[in-house]
Amino acid sequence: MQAQSPAEALPELYRAILDSVAELERLGERREAGRVREEASRIYARSWDEPARRELDAILRRADRTATRRDTGRQRGLHRGTAAG
Repeated sequence: MQAQSPAEALPELYRAILDSVAELERLGERREAGRVREEASRIYARSWDEPARRELDAILRRADRTATRRDTGRQRGLHRGTAAG
């Protein structure tokens, strides 16, 4: 099975990034969501090549890490609140 070309992969990556942006906004990380959206839009608007695919992939991983870290911290706070309540 051949790997997707950047032209095939970029729209899928960009959509995943926008989903991560929505999750960051839901978690209250609006500033980071804006940075991710701006950076991804800039990359997506230029050449659809392998470097762009790698950069978008890195942005998606960063956004997902931020969302996971924020959500985990939020859950810990909820558990503490329940135990104290």
